[in-house]
Amino acid sequence: MQIGIIGLPNSGKTTLFNALTRGKAETEAYASAQMEVHTAIVAVHDQRVDRLSAMFQPRRTIYATVQYNDIAGLTSSAEEKGMSGPLLNQISANDALLHVVRCFTNPSAPHPAGKVDPARDLAALESELWFNDYRILEGRQERLQSQVHKGGSPQEREQAAKELAVVEKLIAGIENESPARTLTLSYEEEKRIRSFSLLTMKPELIVFNIDDEGEDPSAALTPNYPDTTGVALRGKLEMELAQMEPEEAALFMDEFDIPELGLDRVIHLSYELLGLQSFFTVGEDEVRAWTVKKGATAVEAAAAIHTDLGRGFIRAEVIHYNDLIAAGSMAQARKAGLLRLEGRDYPVQDGDIVHIRFNV
Repeated sequence: MQIGIIGLPNSGKTTLFNALTRGKAETEAYASAQMEVHTAIVAVHDQRVDRLSAMFQPRRTIYATVQYNDIAGLTSSAEEKGMSGPLLNQISANDALLHVVRCFTNPSAPHPAGKVDPARDLAALESELWFNDYRILEGRQERLQSQVHKGGSPQEREQAAKELAVVEKLIAGIENESPARTLTLSYEEEKRIRSFSLLTMKPELIVFNIDDEGEDPSAALTPNYPDTTGVALRGKLEMELAQMEPEEAALFMDEFDIPELGLDRVIHLSYELLGLQSFFTVGEDEVRAWTVKKGATAVEAAAAIHTDLGRGFIRAEVIHYNDLIAAGSMAQARKAGLLRLEGRDYPVQDGDIVHIRFNV
């Protein structure tokens, strides 16, 4: 899973990136809107993995991971000249976008527009994403119109007409200031436009970067779009917490009544936004978390572990995490008949512990 962190200059994107990744990336290039990308792969903390590791004492414990890409170079001037090719490619490569909106005041880092206005900044960057998609769709529309009227075979003209209908539906939506993900598209329609890499088709987590004592504006400002979630985080405080030793951070969080690190909160919201879930494999060699889409079948989960397991799938031996913990050990769970065999079409559940039987 890759998540691209975007935002206007001086919104605190790199501060949030450092909080999420426990890094120390510099911010100078980002404040000046130069094209640059910081990347980090972060382990997804999951207490279930810790508990399973304590139970099985494996040689290795491996958490699921998420890659964050902190992307600089966005400004509020896209409607004049559009995004550069390299910038567009960097943003398009992500599965979802994390849009940072400035809500904090800081005299040493004044807002480029002279005044902090989260609603204005949110609308400005959303418009930039819409405008980018509009330019792509408009260019495609012109080519398809030409193919429909002057194309090759009747079959080619028919296919061009079908794609044109989807493109025109998307253009109409963007003209009404609606991102592409708000439109209801069939599987075939989505397949026709998949190569366009539309930015407004991507799920979006909007992070309102507030002062330590700032109020949460997410309920009032988050657009009511599908696959769109808003959350407020105290970016500077979260970065400081992330760079403390774990014991020191825990004491600080207790003192100031902070229930969860921003890292964990953002990752959990990202999982929900992308419709992801975790299943586990366990043993003496390794306890490991794997990430699949909700609704993934047993054979798809097997293929996520290794393509050979998917190709030679026979059965999946499954027990849910809660049942194993209640039983106390795998031996007790087996004795109680809690393990079951499932076929290739079994929908894997979040928290399932899976052992694949296969033959290649």
